[in-house]
Amino acid sequence: MKALFKNSLLIVSVGILLILSLVAFFTTEATYAIISDLSLWVRTYFGYFYLYLGLACVLFLLVIAFSPIGKLKLGKTNSKPEYSLWSWVAMLYSAGMGAGILLRAVQEPIYMQQNPPFSSDLAPEILALEFTFYQWGFTAWAFYGLFAMVIAHTLFVRKKKILISETVSNTLPNKRLLYGIDVLTILTTIFGLIAAIGLGTTQIKGGINHVFKGEFSLGLTIALTTIILIVAAYSAWMGVNKGIKIISKLNILIALSLLLFTFIFSDIQLITTNFLKATYYYIVDFIPMSLAYGSYNPGMDFLSDWTFYYWAFWLAWAPFTGIFIARISKGRTLKQLLLGVLIIPTLGTFFWFSVFGTSAYQLVEVWGSYHNEFGNVFSSIFVFFEHYPMAFVLNLVTLFLLASFLVTSVDSAIFVLSMFTDSGKKNPSKKHRMLWSVIILIATVALLVLGDVKPEIDVLTTVQKLLIITSLPFAFFSIFMAWVFIKDVLKKK
Repeated sequence: MKALFKNSLLIVSVGILLILSLVAFFTTEATYAIISDLSLWVRTYFGYFYLYLGLACVLFLLVIAFSPIGKLKLGKTNSKPEYSLWSWVAMLYSAGMGAGILLRAVQEPIYMQQNPPFSSDLAPEILALEFTFYQWGFTAWAFYGLFAMVIAHTLFVRKKKILISETVSNTLPNKRLLYGIDVLTILTTIFGLIAAIGLGTTQIKGGINHVFKGEFSLGLTIALTTIILIVAAYSAWMGVNKGIKIISKLNILIALSLLLFTFIFSDIQLITTNFLKATYYYIVDFIPMSLAYGSYNPGMDFLSDWTFYYWAFWLAWAPFTGIFIARISKGRTLKQLLLGVLIIPTLGTFFWFSVFGTSAYQLVEVWGSYHNEFGNVFSSIFVFFEHYPMAFVLNLVTLFLLASFLVTSVDSAIFVLSMFTDSGKKNPSKKHRMLWSVIILIATVALLVLGDVKPEIDVLTTVQKLLIITSLPFAFFSIFMAWVFIKDVLKKK
């Protein structure tokens, strides 16, 4: 344990987290106001920069994938992928999206249908799916893919440690700046994780309240959080092969079962048609949408509330998700990594939203009018399943899947944080894994208690907005990191 207390990166990161937590607790209203104002400032002045960066990132990765650089093997020339395609996709998807697809499965397509982002000749249902695809598609995975590519190259080709700072250490000699990059990455990962756990457990509690017609209190949320953290800690303790991989596969199998059930008991032909149409228009309109050009501009208010928010959120999660994807990508070529990350989860997400979105459109059509039945992100999918056979069973399965997806987000984050603070080791010590499990549990419970004590402040939304602020440095860093990567790869040619 003495070694832990001599670990400056660990001590500084936890110390800053503790100080920020105390400040937030004793000056909640002022902290909330500052974070809200800064978040709005970032989206207002850098929102379009995020759009352009997202488009550039997608195009950059496609160029790399189809160039000679794409043939570069992550590891020895004759090495095979460490994980099968099925295991690899299950783990990267569980870490990268997870419970979010359940949170927004019905709510977002319906919102976009009822509030079209821009004028179009397309049917409102197709436009809504197209814009939902846009916010969950290539760009999100391109942010993840960029960090995954550079970190995987740093780890398996340059034989460096798994630290974000190592991606630019050859070009940036300032050790304090490199140290600051790692501290910021750790803090951003923690903030994102706490927000994800808080939102996830709140949705689970909302689902339990809805299914069992109860009104459970904060105690249930804390109990759920504790159980999820204990399972995640055990999974992280067991490691990638015996813990994270197994639960990730279970997640995908259950999600596919829910998807298939809904697909079979809905209008299969209409879902398939909408999926193909929306995907086609998404590809055709991708560049003008990514530039918010002309008639494809939804306006500043809409962009700030949705697209800018999503882009900043994906960027804030990119270092952590990228590190995890890099960690499980040994033996693949850069082309396999990039096309796998960009295409497979994207098409899966598109079909997911097509099934749930189209089915929800039909329910609204049958009702004849819409009174915001799917407006609550925490209960929308449970309301949706009430209109299907075996509704109670479906909702129980959904509750289990929400918890299971949260476990895989948390266990992979614990593993990544442990790699950071254990000198960038590929397999960090179990002491670090347990320590981060405890820290995350304490921080999340404290956040939930603060939200209950200060009901006038939306604490969970505040933490999410904090990610918008911390994403800005990573936006600029990603450009520098990509430049260093290209310079390093071309130098070796």
